[in-house]
Amino acid sequence: MSEESFEDALESAGEFDDLDKPPMARRFRGFLPVVVDVETGGFNASTDALLEIAAVPIAMDDNGQLYPEEAQFFRIEPFEGANIEQAALDFTGIKLDHPLRMAVQEDHALGEIFRSVRKALKRNGCKRAVLVGHNSSFDQGFLNAAVNRCGIKRNPFHPFSSFDTATLSGLAYGQTVLAKSCQSAGIAFDNREAHSARYDTEKTAELFCAIVNRWKDLGGWLHE
Repeated sequence: MSEESFEDALESAGEFDDLDKPPMARRFRGFLPVVVDVETGGFNASTDALLEIAAVPIAMDDNGQLYPEEAQFFRIEPFEGANIEQAALDFTGIKLDHPLRMAVQEDHALGEIFRSVRKALKRNGCKRAVLVGHNSSFDQGFLNAAVNRCGIKRNPFHPFSSFDTATLSGLAYGQTVLAKSCQSAGIAFDNREAHSARYDTEKTAELFCAIVNRWKDLGGWLHE
């Protein structure tokens, strides 16, 4: 049985619809949205360096409104043999030799983020995290590649499902660029801060919450 079929079977058995579970556990079929953004040395997840990663779990208040929790952010030491394109460094403004960069190894960063995500899963009664990203396949690809390099066996994220805020923003606001999507949603966005994993993750989290909350306010999901 595939993982997707297994989840469908659990749903049919009431695993995700138990009214005794916290509302977040029911909102996304037992998944907890966690916003992730990465900055990298290129576009190829298998060969190019992971240089920054940030993650923000999403929570729900008593009125069924989503809000971002605190971000975790790490600068990453490139893995041995990693490719780093100068164009990527120019785009992000990352200076690998900056004395205050204080980068850590991939396994340390992922271990800390995954530990925090597991705590968020427990708080919300959820079974697994689902990655939220702006063009989420890019972030998911680099996350999965780093997980494989580090030999991590207990990844709290679903291996292939994700929520893409570029797609959601196209639906909700007619915009797909993060800055323009935030502006359409009434979210302040400073282009000078963009292309930092921490800043982009925080803004993507605000955007995701704005879209989901707007859908709820329009009657698209009834908070029980």
